[in-house]
Amino acid sequence: MTAGQARSRAERHEASGPASDTAPGGVDAGRHDPADRPASRGAVLLAAGAAAVLVAAPLVLGPYPVTTATRILAFAVLVLSVDLLTGVTGLPTLGQAAYFGVGAYTAVLVGVHVTADAAAQVLAACVAGLLAAAVTGWIAVRARGIVFFMLTLAIGESVHQVADTWSALGASNGLSGMPPIRLFGGPPLLAAGYVYWWVLAVAIAVFAAVTLVARSPYGRTLRGIRDNEPRMRALGYRTSAARYGVFCLAGAVAGVGGALWAAQARFVSPGDLGFEVAALALLSVVIGGAGSLWGPCLGAALVLIVRDNLSASLGGHGPLLLGMVFIAVVFLMPRGVAGVIGTRRRRAGTRTEISS
Repeated sequence: MTAGQARSRAERHEASGPASDTAPGGVDAGRHDPADRPASRGAVLLAAGAAAVLVAAPLVLGPYPVTTATRILAFAVLVLSVDLLTGVTGLPTLGQAAYFGVGAYTAVLVGVHVTADAAAQVLAACVAGLLAAAVTGWIAVRARGIVFFMLTLAIGESVHQVADTWSALGASNGLSGMPPIRLFGGPPLLAAGYVYWWVLAVAIAVFAAVTLVARSPYGRTLRGIRDNEPRMRALGYRTSAARYGVFCLAGAVAGVGGALWAAQARFVSPGDLGFEVAALALLSVVIGGAGSLWGPCLGAALVLIVRDNLSASLGGHGPLLLGMVFIAVVFLMPRGVAGVIGTRRRRAGTRTEISS
C-alpha cells in the first residue's frame, strides 16, 4: 500500500466517524454531557425567564399552589444531591434521604431550642448533613457497583430506624412545635409567599453552586470516574478521595434540602427520610435525565405533583402512574427529558450550520 493510499483510507475512516460510541478503554465517547458544554445565550435567557416566572409565582397563585411549589423546591434540592452522585459521578444511591432527614431534624431542633432564624437553620442542617455523610461515606465509597448501591440503602434504612425509635426525636410521632422562620431578626414569615421566596432563593443558590462544581476541573474528574475509573487511576488521580469528597458534598446539599422542607412544614417525621423518599428522588433523576442538573429538578416537580396532587384524583393510583412513567422513560427516553431536549438542540444546531 502506497503512502497516498494509506492517507486516503485514513481520511475516509475519519469522515465516516468512529465505529462505535465507545472509545478505547471504555469511555463513552458518544455521550454528550450537558455539563461539558458552555451555556449558550439562549439557555441563559431561558434560565432567566424561568427564574422570573418562579419569583412571580406567589403574586398570581393562591396559598395552596404556593405551598406545593415550596415543597417541590425543597425536594428538588434533595434530587440535586442524588444527581450529583448518580448522574455526575456514576454512583447510584438510595441513601440521600437519610441526610435529607438529618438536615430536617436539625433545622427543627434548632428552631425549637435555639433560634427561629432561617439562615442559621440552613447552615446547621448543611453542617449536619456534611458530618453525617462524612461518617457513613468513609465506608460506602470503598465499594463499587451494586455493593455501593446496597450500602446506601442500608445507611438510609438505618437512619430511618433511628429516627423512628429515638424518643428524643419524637420517635414515630416526629418532631413538631417549630416556630415560623425569621430572617435576620425580622418578623415571622407567616405568609406562604414569603416562605416560598426564601426557599426559592436558597434553592437557586444551591443549584448555582452545584453547577459550578459540575463545570469545574473537579467536576470533570468526577465525570472521568463515572466513565472510566481505572483509566483515571492510571493517570494518577486519587479516585477514592474524589468519590469521598463528592459524597460529603452531596450530603451537605441534601441537608440543606431537609432544612427547606422543615421551614415550610414546620414538622418532620421518620417518613420524610424513608425508602419511599429515596426511591422518588432517584426516580426523579432518571425521568429528568441524569447528569443534566436541571432535568432532575423537572423530574422532581413531576414526581411530587403526581404523588401529592394527582394521586387523590386517580383514586390513590399515583404510584401506579409513576411506575408507568418510569417504564416509558426507560424504554423511550433512556437519557431522560434533558437528553431528548439536548439531542433536538444539537440536531437543530447541525441543520443551521449545514444551511449556512
